Amino acid sequence: MTNDIVALIDYYEKEKGIDRDKVVAALQYAFLSAYRKMVAGADKIEVLRASVDTKKADTTIYATLTVVEDEEYRDKWNEVPLSLARKSKAEIEPGETIEFNVTPKNFGRIAVQTAKQTMMQRLRQAEKEMIYEEFKDRAGDIVSGTVRRFEKSDVWIDLGKFEGKMSSRERVVTEEYNIGDRIRAYVVAVENDQRGPEIILSRSHPNFVRRLFEAEVSEISDRTVEIRGIAREAGYRTKVAVWSADENVDPVGACVGLRGARVKNIVRELNNEKVDIIRWSDDPSKFVHDALKPANLRSVTLDEENKVVHVTVDEEELSKAIGRRGQNARLTSRLLGWDVQVRKDESKHEQFEAKISDASHSLADEVGLDEETADKLFRAGGINAEMILQMPAEYIAQAVGVSDEEAQDILNKVQAKQDANA
Repeated sequence: MTNDIVALIDYYEKEKGIDRDKVVAALQYAFLSAYRKMVAGADKIEVLRASVDTKKADTTIYATLTVVEDEEYRDKWNEVPLSLARKSKAEIEPGETIEFNVTPKNFGRIAVQTAKQTMMQRLRQAEKEMIYEEFKDRAGDIVSGTVRRFEKSDVWIDLGKFEGKMSSRERVVTEEYNIGDRIRAYVVAVENDQRGPEIILSRSHPNFVRRLFEAEVSEISDRTVEIRGIAREAGYRTKVAVWSADENVDPVGACVGLRGARVKNIVRELNNEKVDIIRWSDDPSKFVHDALKPANLRSVTLDEENKVVHVTVDEEELSKAIGRRGQNARLTSRLLGWDVQVRKDESKHEQFEAKISDASHSLADEVGLDEETADKLFRAGGINAEMILQMPAEYIAQAVGVSDEEAQDILNKVQAKQDANA
């Protein structure tokens, strides 16, 4: 055995954390494979064993042969005549087995290159098995690592002895990563397929936020406060619904912390993603009121059969209720499990239109015009005959949508009606 193989054993034991016995076993397997390739007919030997002395850097190959009577000796690869066997072990009898040293001269020097590749394959497999054993129960945890490299849109993160992959769909679209960046991520799964185990990481998963709250808020970790639901659009906004069975505990206040310290730490980890903490309620109407804040709702109507919540708001509150790109309403729907439909309250507009209609009708009677023309004049500022007579014909033509001559006729009719009433 050469010193580079010894160094390889030390490297895998100390740097990769693979048990020394497993490394030596891989080396034994590799030298046996090399022996079978080097020695003609060695593949016919049924029982071979490699002995590796890591201190002396020496390897010995043994073949286990069955002792037979001299006249029955036929298979030179797996049998040995009794007369020859008794030269090594005088008391041996036919039917017993004996080991013979079958190591070729210069075997360690010649076989090392052949064995090295086989050994590396075995050690890589052992490393993969170790990854799976260590991480198979860590799915759902948060781990820390350093960005090592990029493969297309995938980010590979150094977790110490192992690597984890964060695919494009598990990344946060608003975040940029650079080689050497220290980041935390959620272990989505540890998959063990034909290519070996693979640690799947995520920073966009809703449970990443859940684990951050559990780490930051002691009341959640001790189950005094319960997270009832999380809805997230990673990089933009997250809504967290919390609840407590203890009436003396404010679940929202516990999550926010003194002067917002707790939630600030979480927001900082999420790169300033907006986080809304909402008190959970089994009453969908009450929950929607809290979830759509800061918007003030005029009414909430439930369609329990179809699980639809109809929400009406004043026009100036509509953008708050819907949120940027519809996020506020959409995340509320995900949390509640109901379809939340937000629309502006039309009742004020309808009342206003009714008053305009009444006023236009009265104006039509006062000035002797049809109601359509009177309505257009009223909306243009002609609330009575005196105001209409002060309007230029050109302005009336534009407001009503007629020619200048027809506008002048309107003025004449209004003036005539005023003269008749006087």
